[in-house]
Amino acid sequence: MANTNFDRETLRELADAGNETALDRLADLADAAGDLGELNELLDEGSVRAGFLLTRRAAAAGDLRELQRISDAGYDEAGNELDRLLKAPADEHRDRGSDRPL
Repeated sequence: MANTNFDRETLRELADAGNETALDRLADLADAAGDLGELNELLDEGSVRAGFLLTRRAAAAGDLRELQRISDAGYDEAGNELDRLLKAPADEHRDRGSDRPL
């Protein structure tokens, strides 16, 4: 466990120094831990990976407001996903949770 903490600290230092790969790795660790707060902080720092991970979660949940927030924070793909969901036929949304084929 101590290596994980050290690793996270090292990744943070590298990310703070501008290393985007370290920032991506921090996003992956936050996602694996289900730490949405950290993912949002990483998005605010400009992490494209955090934007992708948050968008994936919001799209799966059909959370239009969250997709708008992520898009407003600078991750354009969230806006694309929001548009896709908004333009989908109403029947698709209704049927998504049912046993009936689309």
